[in-house]
Amino acid sequence: MSADVYNIICVHLSSSAVENHKSSILAIDIMKYSRISETEKLANSWETRLYLEQLVTPSVPSERTGSDVINGLSQQPKSLPPRYFYDDRGSKLFELICDLPEYYLTRTETSILQECASQIAHLTGPAEIVELGSGSSTKTRILLDAYSQLGYPLRYLPIDISETILESSAYQLLTDYPSLEVHGIVSTYDLALAKLTPSPLPTRMICFLGSTLGNLNPEECDIFFSQIVGAMRLGEYFLLGVDLHKSKDILEPAYNDSQGVTAAFNLNMLQHLNRLFEGNFDLTQFQHWAFYNEEFHQIEMHLQSRRSQTVELRGLNLTVEFEAEETIRSEISRKFDLKIIQEELSRRCLVPLQVWTDKNHRFGLMLSQLQSKLG
Repeated sequence: MSADVYNIICVHLSSSAVENHKSSILAIDIMKYSRISETEKLANSWETRLYLEQLVTPSVPSERTGSDVINGLSQQPKSLPPRYFYDDRGSKLFELICDLPEYYLTRTETSILQECASQIAHLTGPAEIVELGSGSSTKTRILLDAYSQLGYPLRYLPIDISETILESSAYQLLTDYPSLEVHGIVSTYDLALAKLTPSPLPTRMICFLGSTLGNLNPEECDIFFSQIVGAMRLGEYFLLGVDLHKSKDILEPAYNDSQGVTAAFNLNMLQHLNRLFEGNFDLTQFQHWAFYNEEFHQIEMHLQSRRSQTVELRGLNLTVEFEAEETIRSEISRKFDLKIIQEELSRRCLVPLQVWTDKNHRFGLMLSQLQSKLG
């Protein structure tokens, strides 16, 4: 039985705007982008279809990344940016988290994508797919299948901080999609967005799937949306995933799984810092702590010190004192109201075209189009 997915056409999108949008898609000469023959597909080697670009080398700390650690561990309360979760081991642990029974997000978003991918492809027409935080690109396959079934050319730009994960997933995709071109970028989001070049296809869709938007506080979210708009040309698309408000009885188990994978993921941040900055965090002297903050509608993940202790990060010339039970906040995961997100995007001239959600309204996917730019 097909999963229940509710299609919500944004009320502020006029019928004339919809017709104009459809007309612009129909005007594209689809025949120009028809499927190439199987012989030609096989002739395309990985060397001609894969380009990996490295804007960040995670194993070599920069002054910029070191400064955010110094600032975060010198303030009260202490905090660290979530980017330090994602060394190679952290990326692999997160992939495991996505398959945990308590972690509803990935299953829910995947089921929505399976229902709406064809509609997305019809709305955008032939489009280059850019994905921020691509990981193993599992959900991307659903989009690639939808675009392939319509005979569109397949061009994919995954952006991830982990070179190992990026390279591994790219090779697998190239094997499974013989006509696919992949331009992988090892980078943080801001650097990659600033360096995006015009797409060779008629348009582009930037995808920010999962619940990563929730890791940004309101100020960071505002900056991120500005970076998205700055990277887009008129008529291009933004596909956004958002985790929605729900009971803490559902939320807290998702971040405190019974197998301890999330705890290992959280503690791995300290090991990552040890390696990057010559640190001596003792992982046995910290513990994972996650809870739902109802006032701010956000999950908070912390690393709690089991005792009074001193930690050194020699690469940063930094000494950090911890009291017993003092914490480092390692992540927030905000939960959203769809109407508020629609308003945020609309203020930046990203006009929501369509929204999809599951029957329990746990998660939402929103497709928007940049229809003008502020001066």
